[in-house]
Amino acid sequence: MPEPELNQHDPAEPPPVAAGATKIAAPDTGGSAVVGHPHKRAHEAPDYFAVALDDAERLLKYAAEIGIDVDDNTRNSILEARATVSSGWNAKTAANLLAALTKLAAQLKPVTAESLRSFNTRPTVRTYWIVAICLGVLIVPFSLASFVSSAISQTIKADIVTANDLAVKLTAQFGPIAHQAPAANTVSNNATGTSSSLPAGLRAAEVVTELQTFASLIRSIYARSRQLNWFILDSVHDPFSNLKGPGEYKNTFELPVPLPSELGPVVSGRVLVYQDARSFGQDVVDDVSVFYGAIATCLLPVLYSLLGTCAYLLRSFSQEMSNRTFVPSHSDSARFLIAAIGGAVVGLFNNFTISQGASIPPLALAFLVGYAADVFFSFLEGVIQAFTKNKGSTASAGSGAKA
Repeated sequence: MPEPELNQHDPAEPPPVAAGATKIAAPDTGGSAVVGHPHKRAHEAPDYFAVALDDAERLLKYAAEIGIDVDDNTRNSILEARATVSSGWNAKTAANLLAALTKLAAQLKPVTAESLRSFNTRPTVRTYWIVAICLGVLIVPFSLASFVSSAISQTIKADIVTANDLAVKLTAQFGPIAHQAPAANTVSNNATGTSSSLPAGLRAAEVVTELQTFASLIRSIYARSRQLNWFILDSVHDPFSNLKGPGEYKNTFELPVPLPSELGPVVSGRVLVYQDARSFGQDVVDDVSVFYGAIATCLLPVLYSLLGTCAYLLRSFSQEMSNRTFVPSHSDSARFLIAAIGGAVVGLFNNFTISQGASIPPLALAFLVGYAADVFFSFLEGVIQAFTKNKGSTASAGSGAKA
């Protein structure tokens, strides 16, 4: 009679396990399988166990540093897990470790093991420093050049307006007698000690003062135009570049001393010089307005928006580091991209107002867009909703009229 066959198996292979059973490592040997990994030895625990143990120890250390009381079971589970690393993991130790890690994470929230791992701030600070320095290298020169060129342009424009009035006034007074014989009505002993032929009703002191003011304005316009021309790399031709030495410059831009008795030719000569200086100044102002206007409208808003984002990230970084909640995120680069897009379209909203009677310059608005991108998108969504509402109201009114 044949004997019943025994369920034999190779001793080198693990015994069959019933469905749903959990494989654990026997605590007395180092050769049993690890939970869920039948081909790993006990000392070869899954990687996430080691990571979980490091995170639990890091959280436990942080709790001890700031004086948070941790119950004995949680502490002992973590310490037992560390002691088990050398002898081998088992299901109970792993479960206790995960339970302790869960409890610690909930107890120390919003501080996390990842934020504690990221407490080395040197790489992040270095990145922010590089971004801020690059933005500063671009923003400071362009902002300074735009501010200075704008101030000089405004001064030139104001001087031209004043000089135009004086040119018209002097031409009206002396133009008719510039090519005529001296008038019978003369005024002697003027400010220069000479006798000059003046139209009726004019005094020598007033005329000399107006001429001196006119000549001073011409010199101011020309000098500032040369300064402004430097901001566009001297791209505008200087009509007085052929003057050689201080003597020719003095003869061209200053009144003759002493003044001749006939002031008509002096006035005519100053007007001719003024016309060249005015043309030079207006050309320079126009070119500077185009060049730096494009920079102020297109480039600077983007740079200031990026600077606002950098300021926001630095502020958030400082707060999160003090709370030990900082975690590096790839969303920072996306925020910079959003800020650049927002800054690029700020010029479309140059009439943006916070409240009635208060307005924000475009560059300041660009900085706010970068600092608070969410507010800017809320503003855009409000504009879209208002547009959609107005469009719906118009459509409803049209339908009612047809009815």
